[in-house]
Amino acid sequence: MYLTNIFTDPERIDRLISIAKSSLLPLLEGAISYTIPLALISFVIGLTLAVLTALARISTIRVLQIIARVYVSAIRGTPLLVQLFLIFYLLPALNIIIDPFPSAVIGFSLNVGAYASEVIRAAILSIPKGQWEAGYSMGMSYQQLLKRIILPQASRVSIPPLSNTFISLVKDTSLASMILVTEMFRRAQEIAATNYEFILLYSMAALIYWVICFVLSVLQGFMEKRLNRYVS
Repeated sequence: MYLTNIFTDPERIDRLISIAKSSLLPLLEGAISYTIPLALISFVIGLTLAVLTALARISTIRVLQIIARVYVSAIRGTPLLVQLFLIFYLLPALNIIIDPFPSAVIGFSLNVGAYASEVIRAAILSIPKGQWEAGYSMGMSYQQLLKRIILPQASRVSIPPLSNTFISLVKDTSLASMILVTEMFRRAQEIAATNYEFILLYSMAALIYWVICFVLSVLQGFMEKRLNRYVS
């Protein structure tokens, strides 16, 4: 019905084209200024947290294991949107006032850290024990062994799932619109509220998300091919 009305009304077609042209730049600005930086910053922080959490999970120190397990369980067991709301509304209640963007960074970083930690932990555990024993027999410390032998091999194993995590994170940044971050989807909502062309604006936002994720998928494939060249 919606498409039928469009194609039978030339004036409406012209109006939609005009709205699309005027809306494209604000949507791209939202993607470049907020969506992509939010995803990149959150992923870098989350990846650092994931490595620390993974190492804590495989540590022989019981306290670290428990803390890491509780953290991962809490994040994986609650919706991302609820986590964002808790951070955005709970911190001000504790007299900790931060802007929406840092709130989103904290929420997404904690979420990525929990999920990516399981990927990294599995990658580390996939390294044969003989590699550990060989490193210790050469006089390496635990830190040297991780830096020179274990983590480089684990990184190759974890690249595909971590790339998928980043692609999912790019899409998840749309949830930041719920805590007033003016990223791309929020821009689409604001523009649609002025002209009531919600389907058009949301379709444009979806298309931009798809293009970004497609480019990331191509880069992922290129990285995997590069890494696989060094595997017999």
